[in-house]
Amino acid sequence: MEVVEAQEVETWQGYVNWRNKPAYKGRHGGMIAASFVLVVEVLENLAYLANASNLVLYLEDYMHFSPSKSANNVTNFMGTAFLLALLGGFLSDAFSTTYFIYLISALIEFLGLILLTIQARSASLKPPLCDKATSNIPCEEVDGGKAAMLFLGLYLVALGVGGIKGSLPTHGAEQFDESTPNGRKQRSTFFNYFVFCLSCGGLIAVTFVVWIEDNKGWQWGFGISTLAILLSIPIFLAGSARYKNKIPSGSPITTIFKVLFAATINTCIRRSPSSNAIANLTTSPNSNSNKSGIDSKQANNKALEEIIHTPTESLKHLNRAVVNKPVNKFLECTVQEVEEVKIVIKILPTFACTILLNCCLAQLSTFSVQQAATMDTKIGSLKVPPASLPVFPVIFIMILAPVYDHFIIPFMRKFTKSESGITHLQRIGIGLFLSIIAMAVAALVEIKRKRVATEHGLDSNEPLPITFLWIAFQYLFLGSADLFTLAGLLEFFFTEAPASMRSLATSLTWASLAMGYYLSSVIVSIVNRASDYSGHKPWLSGSNINEYHLERFYWLMCVLSGLNFIHYLFWANCYKYRSAAANN
Repeated sequence: MEVVEAQEVETWQGYVNWRNKPAYKGRHGGMIAASFVLVVEVLENLAYLANASNLVLYLEDYMHFSPSKSANNVTNFMGTAFLLALLGGFLSDAFSTTYFIYLISALIEFLGLILLTIQARSASLKPPLCDKATSNIPCEEVDGGKAAMLFLGLYLVALGVGGIKGSLPTHGAEQFDESTPNGRKQRSTFFNYFVFCLSCGGLIAVTFVVWIEDNKGWQWGFGISTLAILLSIPIFLAGSARYKNKIPSGSPITTIFKVLFAATINTCIRRSPSSNAIANLTTSPNSNSNKSGIDSKQANNKALEEIIHTPTESLKHLNRAVVNKPVNKFLECTVQEVEEVKIVIKILPTFACTILLNCCLAQLSTFSVQQAATMDTKIGSLKVPPASLPVFPVIFIMILAPVYDHFIIPFMRKFTKSESGITHLQRIGIGLFLSIIAMAVAALVEIKRKRVATEHGLDSNEPLPITFLWIAFQYLFLGSADLFTLAGLLEFFFTEAPASMRSLATSLTWASLAMGYYLSSVIVSIVNRASDYSGHKPWLSGSNINEYHLERFYWLMCVLSGLNFIHYLFWANCYKYRSAAANN
């Protein structure tokens, strides 16, 4: 009997190894297991960002889309990739493990990159070559089967990227023991270094791979991305013996809709919630116990077994989902399910407030690249490809992430006497504030660039006598905003969400990016329609970006970002943390 109890203590409850057998403490999980995830993230983001950062120029120069159409196609592609992270997160929670979802998604992305490589290599699969500067005849835009091949390849990549984003961060974060302070600190470090590794892959992508694409050909750029995602698979598999994989617990979406529908039905038929309807709730692993003589971990386990909860008063209209005699057996809800749905609803305002920030970030891979293409891109004798501009925020993130984790956070922990140092919502708020500054800087830089363009002729095809390093300022501010917000969101959603919904909740981080990219396309379209009046030319229309009114667009984004920040402060002030560590 004692042997059985010892074995139960050593087992990770709710987790299995890659062979679907029990996972054991000391053998599975920990920082070593998470390290494989971090290396894989470098290769995965390299494969994705190498093409996404330069794709707007590929579509414009080789597929002959207009600048605005190229920008919209890129934002739609990137938006779809990040939105599909919700699918990856849902499948990881409901039907399979994050381990297998990653492997399937990586293979799908690999197939998409093969298609794009073949098309880039073969001239017969692309529109005829055309020089826009010397030809008066409009270039032939890609269509028919060639367009079908292009978009099939792109959206296979998007599907694979979505599955990876929805499973990989959660897979890494699940490797730590969240019932101990040290495990929670290691998990926080993991999220910081996840963003660091994401930036490492981005650095290689926007320097080496982009240079290859511009100087050796796009077939080589797509080929390197294909090789990177292929290499990530055996590296990920190398950590199989160390991983602990969370057992899927059923569809979280079904639970959400069941609770909402049951509460609505019971309200409509005026059936009040039962006063004695009770169920066991899964409390946060960060809960503290002050019972003397009892180990905190044992106290938490005892609390889980003995404490019985009734529905909380927040969002109390959902409590009507819990009744003694439901209308239908399918609508029978436990208090735990109701409370889990409440948690998801409470984190949605934070998700919504970050969408506009990601709309600003969308400009990094569209208009900002096109602006830089008109400027002097030389640093000494070195000519820098415009698509390599994201190197500035990437390098800054790579410097700031370790500094933040090893210096700023320890200092803030001592200063605030809390486990987290800086709360997740504070970190996200800093990112939102920096995005306001970034848009103001972008507007001022564009005013300066347009002044130079006006002096030297708006229709000139020669590089303007102004260095592209001016664009770097807006990249630095947006890069800093991205660091604070991305890592903060990942950890916020993971720690606050119920254990049965963590992959899906964490995927909201990427869904926010997706909605930002889609919103960028919508705002561009609305701005063009609103500014196209009384014979005036739309702000963001035409083949020459020097004739655009980007400075007005950036000022608009600055104002919207300011209003969004005020909106965020309201919801952040109202939010009550579920996890004790964050609340402290």
